[in-house]
Amino acid sequence: MAVKKKLKKLKPQDKKLIEEIIRVDHAGEHGATQIYRGQLAIFNENTEFGKEIKEMAEQEEIHKSTFDELIVKEDVKPTIMFPIWNIAGYALGVGTALLGKKAAMACTVAVEEVIGQHYEEQAEELKKRKINPQLLKTVKKFREDELEHHDTGVEHQAEMTTGYVLLSKTIKQLCYTAIKISKKY
Repeated sequence: MAVKKKLKKLKPQDKKLIEEIIRVDHAGEHGATQIYRGQLAIFNENTEFGKEIKEMAEQEEIHKSTFDELIVKEDVKPTIMFPIWNIAGYALGVGTALLGKKAAMACTVAVEEVIGQHYEEQAEELKKRKINPQLLKTVKKFREDELEHHDTGVEHQAEMTTGYVLLSKTIKQLCYTAIKISKKY
């Protein structure tokens, strides 16, 4: 109840920003868990490679749970695109995994590069406006995790996959589009 009272005291533009951050990050973290679910449907989680994907998936589950709680706690309406993002995330995970380990990691690198930048922009805006220090802390922590995933992908030679530039640009564009839509709807 105290949190909702705090939100009511915020300027309308600050309340809108917080709602957009929670809505888009909620959708994004669900999408990330679906990507890894799709990849794990192809790669055996008992292999060394599968274990690394599973480890990243478990971190994304923590992120997802955090935003599941925030969306309820802050009374934010989820994106209407939620069911589509879940299917798209899973399909992206399966599709890149079917192309091989390097392509799966290319997906991780592309997604996490966009999300790392996205979280950085959110952190800067929250810091500038001096609102919701707890959300700022969460966004910063999750950004660090996402950049670790990015680096894991690079270590697995993501950039050596056939058609890397095209695959990466396509995935990044999908992420930018999902972010733009999920902020508003």
